[in-house]
Amino acid sequence: MHAYTLSLSAGELPAYVYDLAALREHAGAVRAALPERVEVYYAAKANPEAEILAALGPYVDGYEVSSGGELAHVARAVPGRALAFGGPGKTPDEVAAALEAGVERFHVESETELVMLAHLARGRRVSVLIRVNLAVPDGSLTGSQLAMGGRPTPFGMDPSQAARVARELASGAYGGIELVGVHAHLASGLDSAAQVAVAGAVVGWATGLGVPLAEVNVGGGMAVDYQDPARRFDWAAYGAGLAEITDAHPELTLRIEPGRALTAYCGWYVTDVLDVKRSHGEDFAVVRGGTHHLRTPATKGHDQPCSVLPVEEWPHPWPRAVAQGELVTLAGQLCTPKDLLARHVPAGGLRAGDRVAFSMAGAYAWNISHHEFLMHPRPGFHFLR
Repeated sequence: MHAYTLSLSAGELPAYVYDLAALREHAGAVRAALPERVEVYYAAKANPEAEILAALGPYVDGYEVSSGGELAHVARAVPGRALAFGGPGKTPDEVAAALEAGVERFHVESETELVMLAHLARGRRVSVLIRVNLAVPDGSLTGSQLAMGGRPTPFGMDPSQAARVARELASGAYGGIELVGVHAHLASGLDSAAQVAVAGAVVGWATGLGVPLAEVNVGGGMAVDYQDPARRFDWAAYGAGLAEITDAHPELTLRIEPGRALTAYCGWYVTDVLDVKRSHGEDFAVVRGGTHHLRTPATKGHDQPCSVLPVEEWPHPWPRAVAQGELVTLAGQLCTPKDLLARHVPAGGLRAGDRVAFSMAGAYAWNISHHEFLMHPRPGFHFLR
């Protein structure tokens, strides 16, 4: 990876570099750790690059999309694959497009959305999972980095409403709209033990409804540790926990929707140092690009893991700026003090012209960034196969 990074010319920077072989290896290991009756749908929102979607193809059962734009893009990138349409605030046009595209599963977020779907389906058989905002009483969500449920949020239905709607669906009150299961994505950043506990709670609630169900989708949100990249989510322990749940409920298919935990590790954001300066006793390196390309550290409030790659050549006639201290804060080109990629990086002797490779940039990176702010050039994209 570093050799490829150094081979890029300055004119090709900044750039995203994705290791598709590493992605396939990781996705294969995840699939192997899970029971056969656990389906994996990749949450396309994490990284919708067509090459990423295709590389994951052999290891996932389908793709979860959350907008009409994602629906159209994923359908083009991986044609013929199963799609589940989730997310709040679906528009009538999006629902109609999903129906025409033959989307296999709709994750219904509200009673209003269900009525709209029934109207637009015009009697066609449509399979739905009710998304429920379930409160988990045992504290499993306490360590979450981003809570999507278990408290007042705009996601899914309140449990009492969801239970009533489930019974109405089971009785045929919505015509051709068929209840096949329950969906609950409650939090992100949970370790394997918490994820198993949440899955057990969701399945327990779903099976307690007293209506026939074939599927329970327990969402994604597997923990990714940006402070310690070597510390990975324990897929083996998670798989063992899910196996106990599926063994206890042979009538159910479980589905998970990982996103970040699949693709975060396969991507790098590569750039070079434009300037090094000292301010109030601290060293700062200004790199080409910034959080308008890689917003993850600003969004999550962390320091993006990185490696400094020295470059010996200095093609300019003016002196080369060099860091004076051992710790350097890496900032981007934007006119805001929030444009920080990593703080106090051990990089003594860092010079203008050196390269920096920010790792763990394979998810929620380019696609969530504010690309047009200051109208800097967009990065390049490279896929190592």
